[in-house]
Amino acid sequence: MPRRRTAAALAGAAVFATVLTPASAASVAAPASVRPWPAPMPMPVMPAARQDQLTITVSTSPDGVAAPHTAPRGVRGGGAPTSRTHTLDCHPAGGSHPDALAACDAVDRASQGPHDPWRPVSADAMCAQIHGGPATARITGMWHGQRVDASFRRTDGCEIARWDALVPALPAPEELAEDPPADSPETLPEEPVK
Repeated sequence: MPRRRTAAALAGAAVFATVLTPASAASVAAPASVRPWPAPMPMPVMPAARQDQLTITVSTSPDGVAAPHTAPRGVRGGGAPTSRTHTLDCHPAGGSHPDALAACDAVDRASQGPHDPWRPVSADAMCAQIHGGPATARITGMWHGQRVDASFRRTDGCEIARWDALVPALPAPEELAEDPPADSPETLPEEPVK
C-alpha cells in the first residue's frame, strides 16, 4: 500500500507541476474552451499627466479705435495693441498662468455648468447691449479629451457673461485696463524740486 500511495502522490505532483509551469502548460494540449492560465487582467487606462492643456492669449487691442477721443465712452483707445499669452496645464495645475490652480478650478466649474464655455454665443441670443471693453481672448488646446479653439469678446452682455464665467483663467475686468502711454503724466518721473 505505501508504494501505491507514493506513486499516486508522485503522479499528482507531476500533473500539478505541468499546470504551474508555462513551458509544460504549452506542451499539454487543452481543450479550446479551457485555458491553462487565467487571462491577464487589463491594466487600467490612466489619463495622461497634464491631459488638460490650454493656451490663453488675451489682447487688449483697441479694435480699430484710432485715438482716445474717438473711443466709445469709458473705453480707452489709441494705444498699441498688447497681448499676453499663458499656458494652463490642469490635473495637475501648472503652466505659465499666474494663478494656475484658481484658473483650472474656474475652467472646471464652467465646463461642468449648464453652458458649454467653448461654444460661441448663438446668433439669435437676446443680449444686453453693454460694452465691456475692447479686450479679446482666444483659448486653444485640449480639455477633457476634446480639442478647444474658442474666441471671447466683451462686446455685449452675453459675451461678458461667457468671459466672466472663466475668470481667473481669463483676466477680470479690472486687470484689462491698458497701461498708460509712456509719455503720459502718470508715467513721467517726478522732477526734483529746486
